[in-house]
Amino acid sequence: MILGVYRGATRLLSPLVHLYLGRRRAHGKESADRFPERIGLASAERPDGPLVWLHAASVGEALSLLPLIEAIGEGWPQVGLLLTTGTVTSADLMGRRLPRTVIHQFVPVDLPKAVDRFLAHWRPGLAIWAESEIWPNLLAATRDSGCVMVLVNGRVSPRSFSRWRLFPAAARRLFSAFTRVFGQTEADAERLRILGAAGAVCVGNLKYAAPPLPADMLSLDALTRAVGGRPVWMAASTHSGEDASAGRVHRRLAADVPGLLTVVAPRHPVRGDEAEADLLALGLRVRRRSRGELPDAATDVYLCDTMGEMGVLYRAVPVVAMGKSWIGEGGQNPLEPARLCCAVLFGPQMQNFRVMAERMVAAGAAQAFADEDGLADAVAGLLSDAARRGKMADAGAAFAVAEAASAARVVEGLAPLLDRLTGGEAR
Repeated sequence: MILGVYRGATRLLSPLVHLYLGRRRAHGKESADRFPERIGLASAERPDGPLVWLHAASVGEALSLLPLIEAIGEGWPQVGLLLTTGTVTSADLMGRRLPRTVIHQFVPVDLPKAVDRFLAHWRPGLAIWAESEIWPNLLAATRDSGCVMVLVNGRVSPRSFSRWRLFPAAARRLFSAFTRVFGQTEADAERLRILGAAGAVCVGNLKYAAPPLPADMLSLDALTRAVGGRPVWMAASTHSGEDASAGRVHRRLAADVPGLLTVVAPRHPVRGDEAEADLLALGLRVRRRSRGELPDAATDVYLCDTMGEMGVLYRAVPVVAMGKSWIGEGGQNPLEPARLCCAVLFGPQMQNFRVMAERMVAAGAAQAFADEDGLADAVAGLLSDAARRGKMADAGAAFAVAEAASAARVVEGLAPLLDRLTGGEAR
């Protein structure tokens, strides 16, 4: 009954949803050129033959699917691949990272008509959803179409779990739609089993298996030469408030660390103006990557407000503090810089990566700090102790390598479904 009420409500509220999407488009949060995809109108032709549809909400989830996309493309080349995401940022990044043979579309908004258009065009035989993207209309319609559904890297926070428990019948109907469920952690798998995914298992976190971020070598060489031998650290994937905090850390350390350069990379490049204003208000000299600038000898903070260049930055900077972890809430993926031999720091708000963060600290692969003062002390300590910095970086890289087998375990679980989809053709 709850699902029926939801479906009816989304039909009635469809005009308001379209108005909301229009406002998002006006503010650059929806793609103007590809907006019809959000209402289920495809902008690409469906390839012939069986189709596997993979869905991820945003950048982190989409990156975690890249190893699966690669494995499916190699092992089942006769299968067409479609990836959907929900954000402009993820679409831009996937446009650079996906193989040419993989189609990207924006996921349709969870309105019955949009969902029906999407499924009627693409007709997927296997759907692989990542993490916690449970849209009732989309899930129910996909199940009813006869498509086999899999949830990978499944995540259910304690708060979400409590909410789902209020509607046990609806939860059971939705989560039981998945033929295979792979939880991020044992706790996630247990919550998913309680909610209705009876066969949920934990085979590891796919975010541990993502390949190293790529880098343009010419850009990296230019940045490395511009930095020279200066001591440098980065506040990566920052959210509002953390840019200014990084600037204050710079001011505190500059007197004791001659030549210090601080790099600030906002999670969302559209915040570049805001971040620059915060840093200039502190009296800092700022150069900005989106303007084509490189840091010079007088630069205090190098503001990197561009897309798709974290692979360059992580290779050029030895010490990285993860954003959204000391002023924001939830944290960002600390394995991305660890894979590229950075010494990794993060604050106390790492809820989205709690298990990963705890394990990395225990392995000596990262260091936690409590607040802005703790960040300053941690940065100073690592910049002044090359041996300790190198040891942490080596431990982080080793940790990432050891955890990379999760993708292979997921592919092993998907293999029977892919074989069935392709009629048992030899790989």
